[in-house]
Amino acid sequence: MKPTAIITAASKGMGAATAQELALRGYNLVIMSRSEDIHAFAASLGTGESVRAVQGSVTEEQDLKRLVETAMDKFGRIDALVNNTGHPPKGKALALLDEDWRTGFDLIFLSVVRLMRLVTPIMEQQRKGAVVNISSFAALEPSVERPVSSTIRAALANFTKLYAREYAPFNIRMNSLLPGFVDSYTITPETLASIPMGRVGTVEEIAKTIAFLLSDDAAFITGQNIIFDGGMTQRM
Repeated sequence: MKPTAIITAASKGMGAATAQELALRGYNLVIMSRSEDIHAFAASLGTGESVRAVQGSVTEEQDLKRLVETAMDKFGRIDALVNNTGHPPKGKALALLDEDWRTGFDLIFLSVVRLMRLVTPIMEQQRKGAVVNISSFAALEPSVERPVSSTIRAALANFTKLYAREYAPFNIRMNSLLPGFVDSYTITPETLASIPMGRVGTVEEIAKTIAFLLSDDAAFITGQNIIFDGGMTQRM
């Protein structure tokens, strides 16, 4: 039986690369994005028998319900979930408005919690499931320019650990991948100089790492926040 994966924010960048990698590995896919481009991208991945597209936002509960219902109606199971989102507001911490912080919390954190409420009972019944949250190295090394992202992704890092501990007995795993700078971003010479490996990561490398974490090869890995930044962050 082919495994089924849901991927959010999948029309470009890391989400799109992950969808392409999982399609190559034989997954059925249900992919979502706010952009109408998600439909053309889904068509490029395979036939309607193996790929479904849902246009919607991770910040809208009804869109998340449609996403899960689409997966279950078409494929009857959900084996893997990749929680990916856009970027929250940037600016100096005290200059940001309350609404900026609420937007970031809704986008980065509550979107994951809401989707896990929907997916977890399905995975519990299956007695198996794997989840990867695409986060940021800023969860562990906060950025002055990105206070909302840094703060809320730290909360997601702790949620990853809490969820993994609670649902490990059901053979449901959750890990977070914490990318640094990758080739889907605009990179300055100063940024490049700060990376010990002397280059940015590629979205294809991220996709392969996610595919590994979702696979049975990573069956004993859960509750981890895995840094993917070419050596920028060095922690014990």
